[in-house]
Amino acid sequence: MFRRPVLQVLRQFVRHESETTTSLVLERSLNRVHLLGRVGQDPVLRQVEGKNPVTIFSLATNEMWRSGDSEVYQLGDVSQKTTWHRISVFRPGLRDVAYQYVKKGSRIYLEGKIDYGEYMDKNNVRRQATTIIA
Repeated sequence: MFRRPVLQVLRQFVRHESETTTSLVLERSLNRVHLLGRVGQDPVLRQVEGKNPVTIFSLATNEMWRSGDSEVYQLGDVSQKTTWHRISVFRPGLRDVAYQYVKKGSRIYLEGKIDYGEYMDKNNVRRQATTIIA
């Protein structure tokens, strides 16, 4: 199996607009998230009229650290922060598997991308939402 040199591969992904030409060169970019955590609620299958169905659930990830300068482990030294993520699954096969097999409390690993959006709530107030598209 032949492999291309790393520099050649990088040139495919990182291209800059030349100072001497005015042509537009498209750059590739990366939006990738890896999460490992516990499911906070059973998945819900939603379908908005005119759009594809989506499976939605929440995922909790925990960050733990020691407070203070002590090298020796003592009770009370460990702090924890839980972050909740909204997960949306649109791909038909994956969407159905997630809806059927993912349950509250399950520990799962997923890959996806971050999506930032806006919506209007019941009081017609514009809200921002961050979603992980699995």
